[in-house]
Amino acid sequence: MGVISKTIAIFTCLTSVSAQAVYPVDITNGLGRRFDGIGGLSAGASSKLLVNYPQKQRDEILDYLFKPNVGASLQILKVEIGGDAQSTDGTEATHMRNRNDVNYYRGYEWWLMKEAKKRNPNIKLYGLPWGFPGWVGNYTQNPYTDPSQLAEYVISWIRGAREVNDLNIDYIGIWNERMYDIKYVKTLRKQLDMSNFTSVKIVAADYFGWNIAFDIMKDPEFGDAIYGIGVHYPGTSTSVGALQTGKPLWSSEDFSSLDDLVGGGCWARILNRNYVNGFMTSTISWALIASWYEGLPYNGDGLMTANEPWSGHYNVATPIWVSAHTTQFTTTEWSYLQHGSGVGNLQYGGTFVSLVSPDQSQLTIVIETMSHDTSVCIRPPLPAYNLSSQSVQFNLKGKLGNIDQFYVRYSKLSRDQTFQMFTRKDPIPVINGIVRLNLGVDEVWTLTTVSPGNKAVTTPPPSKPFPMPYHDDFEKTPVYSEPNNLSPQIGSFEVVQTGSPPNQVVRQTSIQPSVEWCAADSLPRSLAIIGSYRWINVNISVRFNLDLSDSANGIFLAARINETGCDSHKAFGVFLVIYPTLNHYLLNSDIAGLDTVQYGNLTNVPIYKEWNTVRLSVTGYEATAVFNNIMLFSISLTTSPEPGFVGVGTTSLGLADFDDLIIDQITRKLKFDLNFKINF
Repeated sequence: MGVISKTIAIFTCLTSVSAQAVYPVDITNGLGRRFDGIGGLSAGASSKLLVNYPQKQRDEILDYLFKPNVGASLQILKVEIGGDAQSTDGTEATHMRNRNDVNYYRGYEWWLMKEAKKRNPNIKLYGLPWGFPGWVGNYTQNPYTDPSQLAEYVISWIRGAREVNDLNIDYIGIWNERMYDIKYVKTLRKQLDMSNFTSVKIVAADYFGWNIAFDIMKDPEFGDAIYGIGVHYPGTSTSVGALQTGKPLWSSEDFSSLDDLVGGGCWARILNRNYVNGFMTSTISWALIASWYEGLPYNGDGLMTANEPWSGHYNVATPIWVSAHTTQFTTTEWSYLQHGSGVGNLQYGGTFVSLVSPDQSQLTIVIETMSHDTSVCIRPPLPAYNLSSQSVQFNLKGKLGNIDQFYVRYSKLSRDQTFQMFTRKDPIPVINGIVRLNLGVDEVWTLTTVSPGNKAVTTPPPSKPFPMPYHDDFEKTPVYSEPNNLSPQIGSFEVVQTGSPPNQVVRQTSIQPSVEWCAADSLPRSLAIIGSYRWINVNISVRFNLDLSDSANGIFLAARINETGCDSHKAFGVFLVIYPTLNHYLLNSDIAGLDTVQYGNLTNVPIYKEWNTVRLSVTGYEATAVFNNIMLFSISLTTSPEPGFVGVGTTSLGLADFDDLIIDQITRKLKFDLNFKINF
């Protein structure tokens, strides 16, 4: 029987367990698949706030994620190739806004990859696009219109990683959760090879389900172009067709669950069962870290949370230590043992996997007994199953029978005093090749010959609300970076230098529609939010300049913004719109401008060629607006004062500069004056 046939036979019999709780661990008849690593995914603006953290706390967080034998010790970092398009919790900047615009300093993913490599030089890097700048698709919504052009765009990012940022990309994807194009994949492989990037491997298709296997089997050239099959949220299962390809199988995006006790249980279950049930050799979590504003989509869905750069507070959560159960005691050169000889289901529920080092001198066994209710992931649905306490015996055979003891790490995911995470226990002796354990429910065990492992302990600062009053002149933000706390939701915002002497401002840079990943980009406007989704009564002011080529036709200030992420185009709130060249203003209740509450002209208001100042004050049922020190209106609102973010944006895609952003939270009724002072 061939290797593939044996694999399929094992796959179809995974639920058959021995009547005895005795499990052999043996390499005599060969190894299973090579272990490709456990990783985290920074995408969808999920790392937006991390870069803003104070240096001390930022280093601690990065150590927990990437530094070996500190915390999660991640082995893969996957990042978004930004496309100026909304990709879940915000937009990420592209490296090429047009064919002649190349900039390998924009955004924060370059910085994050360098920080990861600094801590772990062996970490693997993986890039994947979500949206694309419009020119890539020849201003259509199809990026595959010109496969060669799309390939060069992606290869340009890989080139910028290597030549400018000293980063070698290991894996590249196609288009996140969108259908692949066979011609493009072949073209990408050819152009990678022609560009001296033969070592960059294609993982396809970062989509749902294993149907790509049929095309791989039908088209040898297509199959040769692809290193491995990457699927999102596979539910720990694979297909016979995928196994028949002989390709490495990855869960290239998984988890997406809260970093609480149940989220930790989800992560523990799928890290083992993705291989036990699905032969997947890599599992990558979205998100690497929940570092976006509370109130945005999927809040808290990361391996840990760090969303308060103003306070430095962060939370080291259960998935960090669940990761450590595998990552601190393996590397990506290791191999799984075969099913039935070190990998399998436990008789009364739960699973175990065994991995060996390349020279077969080191062994790590990871055991999980996660119950259904303590391990539900956000997707897909988890069928009911039973699990109970049990006694197990692992029989080490052949060469592995020479092991005389295991170091032990233990976790108990419970809601009572028995809760423990990554606790170091006394070494367990191996007697005549036999190890016996009593396993409870909702536990994770690591038995390893490698080392005792390490659990870092830090004390983050206490949590604090967003600081008020708030002022940012953007002078301390590196050029080409996103403004520290402004989170772009539609369009792209970055800090630039302008004027003489040079002054740093925030520029909205999107002038053409993007190739969308989600519906937010269907609205030809821009939006960046800041602060708290709980705010009701606020003042916001900003200076703006539209005296630019390719400028937008207007700008807006907004409060009580109630929709973000992929639903940003549906946002309601209070939107003060200024059209300087058209000489009028609007007060709208929605970002799309379909519901106008107030309209007026600017005939008696001074309008300057470059910099103008606008302020919006919203308290209770009242809204007041001032433009260049002249009151435009003070009116009663008909809608109830629902909470939401504040923000700035443009009324069309086009350039606009913003400076001196000021936000005050109103805690009581104000006496308003034109000098923008708050009088209590």
